[in-house]
Amino acid sequence: MNTVIIKGIQVVNAGKIETKDVLMKGNHFERIDDHINIKEKAIEIVGDGLHMLPGLIDDQVHFREPGLTHKASIYTESKAAVAGGVTSFMEMPNVKPPTLTQDLLEQKYEIGKHQSLANYSFFMGVSNDNISEALKVNQRKKDVCGLKIFMGSSTGNMLVDNIVTLEKVFAESEVLIATHCEQENVIKKNIEKLEAEHVAYNQACFHPIIRDVEACYESSISAIQLAKKHNSRLHILHISTEKELQLFTNLFPLNEKRITAEVCVHHLHFTADDYAQFGNLIKCNPAIKEKNHKEALWKALLDDRLDIIATDHAPHTWEEKQQPYLQAPAGIPLVQHSLYILLQAYKEGRISLEKIVEKACHAPAICFDVENRGYIQEGYFADAVLVNLNQNYTVSKENILHKCAWSPFEGHTFPALIEKTIVNGNIVYDNGRFDESIKGCRLSFSRA
Repeated sequence: MNTVIIKGIQVVNAGKIETKDVLMKGNHFERIDDHINIKEKAIEIVGDGLHMLPGLIDDQVHFREPGLTHKASIYTESKAAVAGGVTSFMEMPNVKPPTLTQDLLEQKYEIGKHQSLANYSFFMGVSNDNISEALKVNQRKKDVCGLKIFMGSSTGNMLVDNIVTLEKVFAESEVLIATHCEQENVIKKNIEKLEAEHVAYNQACFHPIIRDVEACYESSISAIQLAKKHNSRLHILHISTEKELQLFTNLFPLNEKRITAEVCVHHLHFTADDYAQFGNLIKCNPAIKEKNHKEALWKALLDDRLDIIATDHAPHTWEEKQQPYLQAPAGIPLVQHSLYILLQAYKEGRISLEKIVEKACHAPAICFDVENRGYIQEGYFADAVLVNLNQNYTVSKENILHKCAWSPFEGHTFPALIEKTIVNGNIVYDNGRFDESIKGCRLSFSRA
């Protein structure tokens, strides 16, 4: 059994920053105190100059396995996640074949068991014609993070636009329903308008015009109406517009909310002005929009209308992204650099360390009822990341771990350095070195 003691480190947890000694035994936090002395043999880490955060829980990633492993795999992306301080992830069902049966879902868990360096859970997918199969997760509430619905816009067999199906899911699901909300009809009308005006919409800068505010808003309000009608537990992913923010509240604590919302790091970092530099590299759905939306998202995050920070990590190959705008797939690889983006925002004075931890660690654990994770707390699983706020980190081709081997942050220097990542008490990442001998664990959920 591993014993690790960290001496005199700044622990960021539960709204406080305190200098503590932290003792980890086996897979859990054994003791957190001002001074801890032990006689037994232990790995000792000097915490001077370092901050300890709970490991991040990313509730929305696309790791592309099975079927799309030329883009990414559970092994490669979990390795990138751990290097970025993400110790747990929840992965999406739009793989090949899509995760639309319980058997296919379990096959993903089996891959995770043998390949993932981080803790893992996988969403069950919903289509227009798999409703009875999808709702079998009601019998598995403790070991599946939730149902995923593409409402309004998707690819393949993942679009759910049958109102009968939607009504049944929202009425009968006993687990969290996570939705991608963009309205296909609005998107089609926007394209028709551009064509009628003879506009050559062949560059990435047209992406937020085609997939605009109304496309997001119309779909989000439909999901919320269904959730309110059936008292469903709804979580809307990657909110990207100022208009949608009126749909969410901060009048209740998170653990009392039935409707919650996520914001992603790229919508907090980039604006539509950045298409000129990055083009297709920041093409994603929903689209990155004008600066006023970014500023509104920050405000709503800080005042708790937005509940969770995630990535929507969605890698594609460099070659795929070099295609013309209309052919290039949507998605950005982000899981290795999400904490870096947030720490840069901290250095810029946009957000406190305590708030980063609240939104990227505590809130996902509360929102999804994740069992004994998301906090640096005695008895909890020992998931943590050690960061140095006095060092810099430059993203380069050599240190990008995403299988796609590119990032819009290549060449960018972040004003912080992730030194170590601990997963279930094991130092899995240590200044560029990995211990891959012990894999992550399947997430469990505290649901009745």
